[in-house]
Amino acid sequence: MATLYKITFLNAGKIYELYARKIASGNLWGFTEVSELVFDLHEGLVVDPTEERLRDEFGNTRVLHLPMQSIVRIEEVERKGQSAIRDAATGEKVVTPFPLPAKPR
Repeated sequence: MATLYKITFLNAGKIYELYARKIASGNLWGFTEVSELVFDLHEGLVVDPTEERLRDEFGNTRVLHLPMQSIVRIEEVERKGQSAIRDAATGEKVVTPFPLPAKPR
């Protein structure tokens, strides 16, 4: 089985938790390279809107170059858990609301 990592990093006042297969010291000084990001694949109904949001943001990313100072933790894990976006101050999950239809005028 391929190695799996859980990467926790700070981005725009929020803490992101992503999963990836590869992590390395980057060629860019002060950056860590994160590649082969892993997302849950759901058919049909979206079960986790946060996972969908992360896939929309990072789904086409070949290599994510993270500044070392933004990384909170890198863990080698046995299986993928739930990806998350948390508020940096409280640690609570940021809930992505479903889009609502526009109000009639």
